[in-house]
Order: sequence, then C-alpha cells, then structure tokens
Amino acid sequence: MKFWSQYFIPTLKESPADAEIPSHKLLIRAGLVRKLGGGLYTYLPLGLRVMQKLTQICREEIERGGGIELQMPHLHPAENWQQGPRWAAIREVMFRVDGAGDGKRGPREPEYVLGPTHEEVITPLVRAEITSYRDLPKNLFQITTKFRNEIRPRFGLMRAREFVMMDAYSFDANDEAAIKSYHAMKTAYENFFRRVGAHAIAVEADTGVMGGSYSHEFMIPAEIGDNDILYNEESGYAANREKATSALVPAGLADAAPAGALEEFATPGIVTIAALAAPPYSAPADKQFKTLVYVGDGKPFLVVLRGCDELEEAKLGALGFSVFRPATPEEIEPVMGAKPGSLGTVKGTIKNPDALAGIFADHAIRLVGNGTTGANKDGFHLRHVNVSRDLTVTRFGDFRRVQPGEPDPTSGQPLKLRRGIEVGHIFKLGTKYSDKYGAVYTDDQKQNHPVVMGCYGIGISRTMQAIIEQGHDADGVVWPWASAPFHVLICVLDPQLPEAMDLARQLGAAAEKAGADVLIDDRAERPGVKFKDADLIGIPLRLTIGGKGLKEGIIELKWRTQKEVAKISLADAAARVTAEVQAAQAKA
Repeated sequence: MKFWSQYFIPTLKESPADAEIPSHKLLIRAGLVRKLGGGLYTYLPLGLRVMQKLTQICREEIERGGGIELQMPHLHPAENWQQGPRWAAIREVMFRVDGAGDGKRGPREPEYVLGPTHEEVITPLVRAEITSYRDLPKNLFQITTKFRNEIRPRFGLMRAREFVMMDAYSFDANDEAAIKSYHAMKTAYENFFRRVGAHAIAVEADTGVMGGSYSHEFMIPAEIGDNDILYNEESGYAANREKATSALVPAGLADAAPAGALEEFATPGIVTIAALAAPPYSAPADKQFKTLVYVGDGKPFLVVLRGCDELEEAKLGALGFSVFRPATPEEIEPVMGAKPGSLGTVKGTIKNPDALAGIFADHAIRLVGNGTTGANKDGFHLRHVNVSRDLTVTRFGDFRRVQPGEPDPTSGQPLKLRRGIEVGHIFKLGTKYSDKYGAVYTDDQKQNHPVVMGCYGIGISRTMQAIIEQGHDADGVVWPWASAPFHVLICVLDPQLPEAMDLARQLGAAAEKAGADVLIDDRAERPGVKFKDADLIGIPLRLTIGGKGLKEGIIELKWRTQKEVAKISLADAAARVTAEVQAAQAKA
C-alpha cells in the first residue's frame, strides 16, 4: 500500500488554459501527466500506474491470441523506409535525424528516422530469420514508444508527438491462415478493451497508407472523437466515415433514359452548386454533376459526384495511386479548358483528355436522369445531361460520403451517426510488404512464396485518455476497476490518531490480500479537501475513517459510481472490504 503524504500526486483545482476537452483537463488536474512541450508529456506516478496496468492486460491478451513479445529500435535507418511501399506518403510526419547529429549530413552519413510504426523493421527481420513453412505462423509484438511529427498536436495524449503503442505483426503461409490470425487478434482486442473497461466498437475501416485488403478500427464512442461512425444496432453494421457505404443506390440500377437533347446555356458568374440551384437556373443540387480534379502520382484525374454529395477523399485510395491531392487552378485549366466552377465530363468537351489518368464516377450519379453540369467553357453549363449517353466515365465506384438516415447496406434500416475515438486498428496486409522486402518462405515442394502479413496496433496512452473521456463526471475521473491507478482509497480524516492509522493499515492489508491496490490518504488536510481529491482522481472504492466514526464504531464505504454512503461496523469492516474487493475483481 502507498501513503499519500509520501507519494507524489500533484492535483490542481483549475484546468490549464490549453486543455480543450474534459479528459485532457482531468489528465492534468488529477495529477496523471504534465506537459513538457507540444504533444510531449511526462507520466506522473498515477498516470504511470494506469499505463502499466493497461500494458500488462494488453500483453496478456495479445499473448493469449498467439503473440510473441520482442523489442525493436526506436531509431531506424531511413533506407529501410525508402525501400518500402509508403515512404512518399509518410515521410512528412516522421522525425528525421542525421548521423552527425549537427543537422549537416555528410555524403557517407546515414539518415535516420524515429519510428511511428515498425513494418519496415519487422519485415526485413522476418526475411532474414524465417525461411521455411515449418517456421510459420508467427505473430510478433512489442509495446513501446512511437513518434509522429504532428503539425498541430492537441487534446493531450489524443494527438501527441510521442505516444505508447502496442504493435503486432502476423506472418502466415497463405491467405486462409492469415484470416485466422486476423480474427484471433480481433478477439484479443475485444478482450483487452472489455477487461480495461473501455466500451470499444469494432468498425469497418479504410486501410489508408498501410494498404491491405481490409481492416477494422476499434472506436470508443465520445463526442470529441476524431472520426465518425455510421452504424445500425439492429443489423450490427458499423463503419467509420471513410469506409461507410449505404444502400442508397440499388444494386443493378439501370441509368435513366435521356429526357431531352443536350443543351448549352450561359451562366455568367455562376461557379458553385448552390448558385446554380437558385433562380433563375433552379437546377437542384441532386440533379447536378460535380466534377473534381485531382492529381495522382503526378497525373490529373477526375472524380464525378452528384452536386448534393461530398467526396470522401480516403475512398480515392481504391484507385491505386500512391499519392494523390486536389489539383490547383493552374493545373486544371490547361487540361479541362475552363476554370473550376464550369467543369464537366460530357464527351468531347474536355480540352486535353489524353492528359488524364482516368475519369472516376460515384455510383450515385446513376440516380440523376436529366442533370446539369459544366460545359468546360467559363460561364457556361449543359442541361439535359444523361449518364450513359453523355458522360465519359472510366470506372464507377464508391467515392461519396455517406450521410445518417441513408439505408444500412445490410438491413436497409436508417444509419445513425456518432463520434468515436480510435484506440486500435487491425489490418490484413497481404503481401504488400513481404513483396517489397523479399520476405519469402519455402513450402514442402521447395517452392518460394511471399509470407502473408497482418499488422495490429493499440494506442495504450490514447486508451488511457479515452477511458477518462468515456468515464468522468463533474467531480473528476471515474475509473473502471481494472484500469484504476489504485482500487481502494482509505481516507483517514484524523491521521494524528494512532487508532485511526492502525485501522487504515488493517483494512488496507485486507484489501490487498483480496487483490486490490491500496492508497491511504494520511495527509493533514481538511475532510473537504480529501473528498474533493478522492473524487478528482477517481479511485473506485473509498473507505473513510474518522475520529467521530471510531467513537460510533463505524467506518464509511462509498463507491465512486454511487451517491450512497454505507456505514459499516468496525467488527464487520475487514470482511466487508474483502467481499467488496472480491466482487469487483470477479466483475473485472
């Protein structure tokens, strides 16, 4: 057991000015962390205890799912990353250092990076050490500090430059075995979040720069979340905003028949969807075609949506470009023949179609039977535009942002929307990295095959803050039992009384024997200060011992989640505390 007077718990009455969300405020006020600089935090003793508990529970569940722990360097030779598939996409968010350490790279000095993740390290390691199908499967993991050069770190540990993460990597002989590994890790994640008391939802997710065939994010619902979740409770469908689909466009929908001859009309000064929808033109947004120009791997391409829809940019990753971005006005006009606001993809109107890498249209434009689009002439549009008759489309796909209320793709029921904090992500990578690094194995017929990979990450430090964001009230943190820095707080109101301190030690020993971590508040402070601090740091079970209670033959017992205070006789106190702790341990 620990004694508050001898420990280090610097609580604060006021929130720091730069803390914007409840969990960030409480991290500071409850004495869990202190800020060193933008996105950099020191874990104080209470915060470190939480991190150690989360880490141990994570380790147990990943090992139960087949993981084997190792430890890789934080500092990586940049050439490892340059050989891989995502250097161009990720290099700007990496901290880079030179071999001399003085900012002046000599011709023979290698450049290093601080690792935001370790695919580029683990894959060459496996290439060198695993050569036979007899060595597979393997799942290797670590729990360590990661680095990301966030341009705008915010929200405390939610978006930090330095953070603690569990990252695991599975290696299998074939796709079937890789799927088995993937689901074993998904189960391990579910068990981890359940044990630590975080209500996380597994949602379908975009693979992003990681690549791979599919992935799931684990999201903790919270209003300040960094992503939207589209879901339906009845069907169980859940996906993040970047991956979500709907049944808005029925499967096999045929394009509407032409409703009139194509007609060009003047629209001087009209360069927005809203302006074209207003009188005198009165072209509804859902009857307009929106043409967006992007540049992928150095070559322009077009994306066509309904005027009422928003592009979900992450979905463009399905087009296969390693890097893509919106085109600038200066890049658009030489290709299209017009400035933004008058663009379209009607056949024969694009000035330089051969310059394009493709024209990609969202499926929902098939709902437009008689639409309006730009004529690729400044100040002119075209009406009576029909998809199959008039538009040039290389390929249809899902590129729009799904909205709440649209039909769930599995049940047809309306989708709902809520915010969520991403605390974990799992990917089925396939052979993207093993192909690049030559990580192959030999089968029983002496044939070589690339290993099939999966990768898995849990943000340990993020999870700590997400638990606070999910579990707090006006008075402070409300810790789940398994994640709490201490399970039992014994408030001694009169620590100068030997009999009060003796009882605190006895009850603390009983609680420890039952499996609890105990903190005794033996400070010479007023009861009000002790109770406020107790609620602020959020220890699940509080016992109060005071001189008045001792005279009456009682102590007080209160759970942080309840308002009621139970009065327990001294004769029953140790047994009651033991029973309460055992019950809490069993539930956790």
